[in-house]
Amino acid sequence: MESKNLCQPHFIFIPLMAPGHILPMVDMAKLLSRRNVKVTIVTTPLNSIPFQDTIDREIQNGSPIQIQLFQFPNDEAGIPKGCESVDTLPSRDLMPNFPIALDMLHKPLEELCEKLEPFPSCIICDKHIPCVAEIANKLKVPRIIFDGTSCFHLLCAHNLHASKVHEGVSSEEKFIIPGLPHRIELQKSQLPGLFNPNSNQNVNAFREKIRACEENSYGIVVNSFEELELEYVKEFQRVTGRRVWCVGPVSLSNKGILDKAQRGKRENNTNDENHYMKWLDSWPISSVIYVCLGSLSNATPEQLIEIGLGLEATKRPFIWVIRGAYKRDEIETWLVEYGFEDRVKGRGLLIKGWAPQVLILSHKSIGTFLTHCGWNSTLEGICAGVPLVTYPLFAEQFFNEKVVVQVLESGVSLGAENGVHLGEEEKSRVQVKRENVRDAIEKVMGEGEEQERIREVARKWAHMAKKAIEEGGSSYNNMSQLIEDIIHIE
Repeated sequence: MESKNLCQPHFIFIPLMAPGHILPMVDMAKLLSRRNVKVTIVTTPLNSIPFQDTIDREIQNGSPIQIQLFQFPNDEAGIPKGCESVDTLPSRDLMPNFPIALDMLHKPLEELCEKLEPFPSCIICDKHIPCVAEIANKLKVPRIIFDGTSCFHLLCAHNLHASKVHEGVSSEEKFIIPGLPHRIELQKSQLPGLFNPNSNQNVNAFREKIRACEENSYGIVVNSFEELELEYVKEFQRVTGRRVWCVGPVSLSNKGILDKAQRGKRENNTNDENHYMKWLDSWPISSVIYVCLGSLSNATPEQLIEIGLGLEATKRPFIWVIRGAYKRDEIETWLVEYGFEDRVKGRGLLIKGWAPQVLILSHKSIGTFLTHCGWNSTLEGICAGVPLVTYPLFAEQFFNEKVVVQVLESGVSLGAENGVHLGEEEKSRVQVKRENVRDAIEKVMGEGEEQERIREVARKWAHMAKKAIEEGGSSYNNMSQLIEDIIHIE
């Protein structure tokens, strides 16, 4: 196996079946294959559709990259046919079935990896597919975890597990996360589900299995760049002893208009993208608000209404993406009954479904990004050089808000105080009023020294992000080091 690796290493990518996890791993795979590394992306048929075209273009340009497919265990896991990713589940009640499906991937993934030529040099796998740990051990192949978040979050999570400081406080009581370069305060209700176990014991057990499988990995590959969070990279490596390679922002692998327009899209029609670009062309530089709360948005209809009214109150042009919202039919009804689109006609563009986010954010007319603070969206906003207005909802999103507002100082918070965990939306209340939306947007788009300072800081981080991914940059060099580490592994 060693002689094969020295000729040309073969990296296997196994992403979790969810858009926010697939997209960065595909981008990372593309970057790696451009360095003359053989790359195989392993996924299911329906999950391959959004990135098949971009991989075909990579192959045409000479990159040694391919896609290998296996069947998703719909029947065995009790998930309807046609649903092969988290965002396509017809009901949130089916969420607990997804970990069951992931556990069933052991046999098909093992059989696929065994047959690959040349034999795998390394498996880069999303941390949420724990069965790959056993496969890698059996095949004696190094396994690298893709976490999908930042080193800031990784260090926070590690220190919380070690200190358990959050266990001694009430749900809405603030506490300081120990051992960080900055003073970071959170409250228990803002922590990810792993720190707030829910009533489903199977889900809790699956989360613990994921955490245990992280311990014996060869290292962690992170979609970030060292300049963004160098103190956190170093401290995480110091306290855990783990190898970390920061190789992002990987979305910058999409340089052409077509790659940006099609990134994550399930259909090939480009008419909508052309319409969005022409609409943006009609507005001055840095004048448009872009709003997207992610593919798994679980903001309640009442909360989305307040956001909509806040956008209306700004009197500024905006694009609002409403995709996969919780109880979406209720927000659709309100849009009609209130006449929202007529009231903002001419300055408000609603996208009901998928949107080419990287393409939109790259347009010069975008002036700010109101985001749920998923790490992909956070990085894409940073790369666009626009201030962020933050409204975290669940998972590690409150950590990411701290990165933006407190560490980078390139955005402002809407003031959300409690997480809205998937499946527990009914328990949530409206946290952000229309006035919060209007005022926060003015803090980054209005006139004044503080507003200009935030905008300048945002532009600085975008410049550093682009330099990191270029030849000679920190992320470029880290990817070189990753390749060398795998080639010369003992």
